[in-house]
Amino acid sequence: MRLLKLYSVYAAIALAAVSCGGNSPDHPWNPDWDKKTDTDPTPTDNSKPRYVWIDAAANFSDYENDKDRIAADLKKIKDAGFTDIIVDVRPTCGDVLFRSSVADALKKVDVWKGSSYVWVERTGAYDYLQAFVDEARKQDLKVNASINTFVGGYYCPYGLGADGMLFRDKSKKSWASVINSEDGLVNVMDLNSSDDYGARFLNPANDSVQKYVLQIIKDLASYDLDGIILDRCRYDDYGLQSDFSDVSRSKFEAWSGISVSSWPEDVMPKGATALGGSVSEVQKKWLAFRAHVIHDFVEKAAQTVHSVNKDIRFGAYVGAWYSSYYISGVNWASPKYDPKADGYRWASADYKNYGYADHCDFMFLGAYAGRDDIWGSGEWTMQGFCKQGGELLKGDTKFSGGPDIGNSTGWVGGGQAAYIPDAVKACIENSDGFFVFDLCHIKMYDYWAAFKKGIDDYLKTVE
Repeated sequence: MRLLKLYSVYAAIALAAVSCGGNSPDHPWNPDWDKKTDTDPTPTDNSKPRYVWIDAAANFSDYENDKDRIAADLKKIKDAGFTDIIVDVRPTCGDVLFRSSVADALKKVDVWKGSSYVWVERTGAYDYLQAFVDEARKQDLKVNASINTFVGGYYCPYGLGADGMLFRDKSKKSWASVINSEDGLVNVMDLNSSDDYGARFLNPANDSVQKYVLQIIKDLASYDLDGIILDRCRYDDYGLQSDFSDVSRSKFEAWSGISVSSWPEDVMPKGATALGGSVSEVQKKWLAFRAHVIHDFVEKAAQTVHSVNKDIRFGAYVGAWYSSYYISGVNWASPKYDPKADGYRWASADYKNYGYADHCDFMFLGAYAGRDDIWGSGEWTMQGFCKQGGELLKGDTKFSGGPDIGNSTGWVGGGQAAYIPDAVKACIENSDGFFVFDLCHIKMYDYWAAFKKGIDDYLKTVE
């Protein structure tokens, strides 16, 4: 069975062992793959917002039972010059760190300690998200909550086992993604071998899945938040091999008007992990269908958030590598941008219609280039990622670009403080803000002073 995860879990686990073990939002482990405003500044502050991402798994052992550590770290965040925090409250296992009427509360996370992964149990009774809200308000920090969207479980490495709804509730197996492998179609819940650990994704085209996730988002919007961000609002890590369930087949046929006689071969060859030399019209229609599914869900999610609280900004995190992000079923650009006209061979004439930027109040583009690729004009440089982001979003929404300072090439292992001011400058000057993944790396490698310098240098330019 030939399966290829596009975001290599193997690399992620290895790097987590030397960093802090989190799940970077949609991190590109292999870069060779073929109306509302943002934070409104106060009248005396013309600066752009600066965000720190706080991954749930990576920081869990610090905060799961200790509110005092939350307060201490938020003070450091404020002192370094950041304006916002992004609190991950639904990691890849799919359980949550806030009150929800449908999702289970997160009880444990696998954490790297010493020389192996171990379960860290949560015994604290306090509301995790509310604790961040309370402390952030004291520091005059804005609070944004992030969830991993289409996930339902996590299969751990090193024989530790699994956790999450899909593993606890066998009746939900039909919600899970179905992969097009060389040996045939396989539900991801049947991949529980040591070679297939990582997140277990839900099928975005499944109506029951969408209803479930939208209720989670509705529950989240009841908090006193400044923003809600969807991470992993996309198809499975297996990319073009996902999703080939009966649900997706019937929805594709109804949407496209195409009757598929041989499934999945009429759409993609068995086990295909990349497009061939030529892209058929059916394949283009299939790629547009997947982008349509995500587009329509994002529209529903935005409406859900604003129906609860119109003042909460809604948005998404995406990888800035647009040229290959179609493999995840996502068109994050403005519908005014036409990738077909721009020469992308995988784009149909209607693919542009499923750009969802105009449904977002703000967005985050992962400018996850290497340490030595900060400056440049194209993809796979931080500056280039942000410049391209502005061109593709076409003013439909505000966006912030930023680096992963723990897992990207050259950043692993720390000791890179000298590069951080340039990373801040390259991103914030070419987007509407700046964000960094992740807090755990700032703490582990003591990058506080480096970020303060980068932010102070920027603030001098807007005084």
